[in-house]
Amino acid sequence: MIWTFIRRHPRIAIGGSLMAILVALSLLAPLIAPYDPLKLNVSQRLKPPGEVYWFGTDAYGRDVLSRTLWGGQISLVIAAAVAVLSTVVGTFIGLLAGYFRAMDAIVMRVMDGLMAIPGILLAVAMLSLSKASVQTVVIAITIPEIPRVVRLVRAVVLSLREQTFVSGAVAAGSRVPRILFRHILPNAMTPIIVQATYIAASAVLIEAYLGFLGVGTPPEVPSWGNIIAEGRNFIMLAIWSVLFPGLFLGTMVLAINILGDGVRDMLDPRIAKRI
Repeated sequence: MIWTFIRRHPRIAIGGSLMAILVALSLLAPLIAPYDPLKLNVSQRLKPPGEVYWFGTDAYGRDVLSRTLWGGQISLVIAAAVAVLSTVVGTFIGLLAGYFRAMDAIVMRVMDGLMAIPGILLAVAMLSLSKASVQTVVIAITIPEIPRVVRLVRAVVLSLREQTFVSGAVAAGSRVPRILFRHILPNAMTPIIVQATYIAASAVLIEAYLGFLGVGTPPEVPSWGNIIAEGRNFIMLAIWSVLFPGLFLGTMVLAINILGDGVRDMLDPRIAKRI
């Protein structure tokens, strides 16, 4: 049965396997990381990869392998939190905007205004007004992602609202919350789930951008973004300080995108039928 599923959905198998490996390495960092990711050891600075330091050391003598594994925890927590928050909030707003015509124009103009501002600039502006922390980064990345979910859910609800089963529920006297969450939302879950995977991949990249610009998580909190940012000044002397966290970052984004494509192919009836 497992082999049949892998043959029918190879993207889910590949993306899920890559994600599982990276998530496991990050979660097991306290057990498998060979050194303290914050401990400075200037006498060992810029050591190349070898038997002692598999990924080498950075400009402060910290083990790049340990920092990469621990940094994965922060990056993955941010990605998961952004995907959940933006999906939940965006879905709720999109349901209301798509079902109530009076709210549609007002809500969508607000969403259009948010989408007119590049997400990175909006996040940088928000972070510049507050103290750098993981919670602030999550909020700063979530807000630009909400309009995308709202537009998607609204479009789906506009289509489902005219379907016979919704008209039947209205004629039967069902209340609006029951119609939205019992009849419309379950039929809109497929595109929402797929969109959530893309948001998670986008959140990983945006967190790395913010860390690279120096406005993301605090320097004492290792994440893939600020590890790369700290190593960029020494890239000619110690390329490994940027290479390995960059490989982890790129692999995670690739894995999430592959998994999202596989989930879309599996849940979309037209594509699933061809498969």
